[in-house]
Amino acid sequence: MKIHAASLALYGAVAFITLNSCAALAGTGHAVHYHDKYQGRKTANGEVFDQNKLTAAHNQLPYGSKVKVTNLANNQSVIVKINDRMAQHNRNIIDVTKHAAKRLGFFGKGRARVILERIQ
Repeated sequence: MKIHAASLALYGAVAFITLNSCAALAGTGHAVHYHDKYQGRKTANGEVFDQNKLTAAHNQLPYGSKVKVTNLANNQSVIVKINDRMAQHNRNIIDVTKHAAKRLGFFGKGRARVILERIQ
């Protein structure tokens, strides 16, 4: 069977194929943003945490990975760099900075349902 579509996605399942692109589905779930108490502290990879940058914590993706985060409620997206890990009991898929949460349109709302696409 020949596929001529630019992409094929099965939403609700972890299956995503993108032709002629470097993107791959990294998952769907809820995103939250970091608390201010982490400002200036070291992240798991040794960088200094800054709420004004576009970085995030994820428990499986390698440090330095670029991830496109899309808010499913408003279709707003942002690309973040993974530089931290979340607590093991955390049920969210990703923790982003306040800057990223504002760009995604959920700052002040607590959390948002998102889809993650690994860029590289």
